[in-house]
Amino acid sequence: MERVDCVGALVYDEERRLLVVKRAHDPGKGLWSIPGGRVEPGEDDPTAVAREVAEETGLTVEVGDLVGEVERPGPPGKLYVIRDYQATTVGGTLTAGDDASDARYVTRSEFLALSTTVLLVSTLEQWNAMPG
Repeated sequence: MERVDCVGALVYDEERRLLVVKRAHDPGKGLWSIPGGRVEPGEDDPTAVAREVAEETGLTVEVGDLVGEVERPGPPGKLYVIRDYQATTVGGTLTAGDDASDARYVTRSEFLALSTTVLLVSTLEQWNAMPG
C-alpha cells in the first residue's frame, strides 16, 4: 500500500470558530473539511500546511504544534496519512480558492449541521479540537 502524506490545519478565530472549506474536488467533493492536502515533494509539514491554507482560503498562517494524525483509505492501493496542525492567521483575506468552493469560520452548532468528511467530527471531538 502506498502512503500519501497529507496535512491539515486547525485554524480558529478570536471567537474560537473553526475555519472550514467545502471541497471542490474529490476526495470529498461537496463535503466540508478543514483546509489541507498533500505534502509536495521537498516540502516539510509546516510549509505544506501554510501553502494549502493559502491556496484554499487566501489566509496566511503561522503553523504551530501537531494536534494529531489519522489514516484514511484513498484510491485503490493508497493510504492517506494526514497530520493536522494548529495554525494561527497572520494575514490575508478569507476567500475560497483552489480546491475549495467555499470557506468560512463556523461555530460548534454550525459545524455539526454541515455535511463533513468521514470521521472529521469524531476525530476533532477526540482531540478536544471542536469549535467554540
